Amino acid sequence: MSLHLEHLNPEQLAAVTLPEGHALILAGAGSGKTRVLTTRIAWLLKQGSVSPAGILAVTFTNKAAREMLTRLAAMLPINPRGMWIGTFHGLCNRMLRAHHQDAGLPRTFQILDSQDQLAAVKRLLRSMNADEDRFPPRDVQYFIMGKKEEGLRARDVPLADDTTRRFVDIYAAYDEQCQREGVVDFAELLLRSFELLSRNEPLREHYRARFRHILVDEFQDTNRLQYRWLKLLAGEGASLFAVGDDDQSIYAFRGANVGNMADYERDYKVAKVVRLEQNYRSQGNILDAANALIANNKNRLGKNLWTAAGAGETLRVFEGQSDMDEARWMVEEIKALQREGSRLDQVAVLYRSNAQSRVLEHALFSAALPYRVYGGLRFFERAEVKHALAYLRLIASPADDNAFLRVVNFPSRGIGARTVEALQDAAKAAAGNLYETALAAPGKAAPFVALIESLREETEGFTLAEKVEHVVAKSGLLEHYKAEREGAERIENLNELVNAAATFNVEDAAVDSGEDADPLTAFLTHAALEAGEHQAGEGQDALQLMTMHSAKGLEFNAVFVSGLEEGLFPHENSLLDKDGPEEERRLMYVALTRARKRLYLSFAQTRMLHGQTRYNLPSRFLDEIPQGLLKWLTPRFAEKPRPVSHFTAGSFTRAPKRDPRFGGAPAGTGGAGGAFRIGQNVVHAKFGSGVIVDAEGQGNDARVQVNFGRQGVKWLAVAVAKLQAA
Repeated sequence: MSLHLEHLNPEQLAAVTLPEGHALILAGAGSGKTRVLTTRIAWLLKQGSVSPAGILAVTFTNKAAREMLTRLAAMLPINPRGMWIGTFHGLCNRMLRAHHQDAGLPRTFQILDSQDQLAAVKRLLRSMNADEDRFPPRDVQYFIMGKKEEGLRARDVPLADDTTRRFVDIYAAYDEQCQREGVVDFAELLLRSFELLSRNEPLREHYRARFRHILVDEFQDTNRLQYRWLKLLAGEGASLFAVGDDDQSIYAFRGANVGNMADYERDYKVAKVVRLEQNYRSQGNILDAANALIANNKNRLGKNLWTAAGAGETLRVFEGQSDMDEARWMVEEIKALQREGSRLDQVAVLYRSNAQSRVLEHALFSAALPYRVYGGLRFFERAEVKHALAYLRLIASPADDNAFLRVVNFPSRGIGARTVEALQDAAKAAAGNLYETALAAPGKAAPFVALIESLREETEGFTLAEKVEHVVAKSGLLEHYKAEREGAERIENLNELVNAAATFNVEDAAVDSGEDADPLTAFLTHAALEAGEHQAGEGQDALQLMTMHSAKGLEFNAVFVSGLEEGLFPHENSLLDKDGPEEERRLMYVALTRARKRLYLSFAQTRMLHGQTRYNLPSRFLDEIPQGLLKWLTPRFAEKPRPVSHFTAGSFTRAPKRDPRFGGAPAGTGGAGGAFRIGQNVVHAKFGSGVIVDAEGQGNDARVQVNFGRQGVKWLAVAVAKLQAA
């Protein structure tokens, strides 16, 4: 039985062979923490200080748990399947199954996944005659899960106001319903297990005597209840071996509490802190950039990654004129990597927001480069986008039964399955489609039919982008997702659909929809083609697209980190939270450390938002990386005139790259001698309201390009146009 200790570096060996007692292993990205954790278990067993039954190892994913079991099976002459190694939810389920009577559960209790739980909440709200507009099912679901993760039952929740009181009443009724039906949700597994151990002293002492060594992976991702559960199990006698990296704590939105690591160090007076700083993944320049960036965060436990692999290449930086320009550059670079012999599955494009993938997907589709969206759906396959497209399809062709069925009751308008079934029977009998059947005898479908008819009439004469924006707003989709606690990303995707429509005529004119097809039909054809074709098949070599959150735990030979703009990354929402900017910086740290050999950083001067051009400032993160580590593929922004920036309503606007005031001479507002800037809202007597998107010339020769929405984009001579600031 060989543990191959000779293959460990000095810090890894020190961590593996620590004597009994509490320990904290600060394991940097790519430092071999899974190997250390697994070898630690094997070493403890080989030393004879503990039996396999005396070990509890907690991970955060089933994949990580399976990997640990596989490695242990290769290292030890025992079957590790009987050991308590698994996720928090998996181990709590195991405990509750063994003690279901003490836990107040039936032996065959069932577990609700997220969708099952939402369905149960909806059923409960109907039975309570609760107003779903005031108490949206998803908000109720998030409230219940949040309180459970805080370790609070309904009776323990402070009643701040009448709304909270009603949420608490629903929470109590939900618990009663689950108990009656013999089901538990994921949060209940942990809370019920915690309560069981808290109140049942003999059982608690049994497990404390059994588990002499408790090992925890990804400790920085634990929430408050998980930490309390671990403390309850450990008691005074067990040794806690916590492995984590506070610099990679990026899941605060899921309840993760990076402060647990500092609390653990203080609560247990941890004297044994081992730092795993040697990185086996990335080359030196990448690590130096990551170290310099994360050093800007305060209250870190502190470590500095290094590698024996050499400095490697500098980080390549690209500034695009627009998001489409950025995407086109990425495509060319990816093709160049292919020509150099790189496999596409070893190249990843990372973005902060899912909505960014639309422009990237279009560029890849046009270039016939196969890609795969990791951990999510391609843009035109996302539910909210398909809902919006279904409304647009009904405007273009009311006979589309699939589109009708998709949105007739979404958002909910009280049209149940029986009504739809009756419509289907009537349509079949009349050999017609659902829409014309509902139009002839509206019944309960009358509000939906009236909505589609009004959308068709109201959007007559609208540009494609205006039509899409109007439908998204008036269909009720925006309001529906605004009511969801985590609806912001879905709203971003709907806004990106407007952007896709705004750029369609320029970028996507050549679509196989026929020369005479109207813009809406052509756009819908384009969406269907991009959604249905070019999907990388199973096992096919394909580029990896993903959010930065999804990238954690993965590594690639080449990585593109895109959209490095203030307001996008760091995200504007994070700037409102005291700890938000530091979490965003940790996310950037994770993104950088995914790359083995080559790292690209990119940003765009302009990006489409709500169908209009948004002017951006480069991300602060670019300034936080030593410039000696960067290779600018375009003129460095610091070498150009710094733009005049303004922060309004959560977004940045930016003056032109030339002189901030059009070549140095003020451009007059109707001879008034005032100055305009790119991104400024203006009003024209004939064309109405618009936004300045470009400028050239100076003095009396100054011209501005203004996007007037429905009136189009126009170049105007500043001296004679009599523009007024909006």
